Amino acid sequence: MDFTRIAPTEITDNMFKAIGKDWMLVAAGDREKMNMLTASWGGAGILWGKPVTFCFIRPTRYTLGFMERGGYYTLSFFEEGYREALNLCGTKSGRDIDKVEATGLTPVYAPCGVPYFQEARLVLVCRKLYEDELKHECFLDQELDDSVYPQRDYHKVFVGEIIEVLKK
Repeated sequence: MDFTRIAPTEITDNMFKAIGKDWMLVAAGDREKMNMLTASWGGAGILWGKPVTFCFIRPTRYTLGFMERGGYYTLSFFEEGYREALNLCGTKSGRDIDKVEATGLTPVYAPCGVPYFQEARLVLVCRKLYEDELKHECFLDQELDDSVYPQRDYHKVFVGEIIEVLKK
């Protein structure tokens, strides 16, 4: 099945469910080298007058370097039948295994060169607008900080403008 381009305003998914329960693959890189990770934290909305996504990546994740070096990233959403592939991408590192080979997913590339996956049902192609690290001193809820970041390994947050939406 081929993808159809739609406007960000035409996305009908409940993003709380799509991200928090169904999970998404965050991918960055190019045709020469790429990686992806499974995420269940993030969101979509309007910021700075633009449709955006935001995602969070811990400093230990191999995908972080790809996100930092590239100007684009994608969020790919899948049907439930891909849960095992998503689980693998969330528990194994691309430093140790070839996740594409291990999952059987098929990378395809947006015109900007960033990868997404043919098997996805919805893809958001994003141009990075902002990145920063979460900081201990900015937490207003210290119990949350202590419970989520006992090692102080704070996520890096990325905000990206949605430049293309692909839907099956």
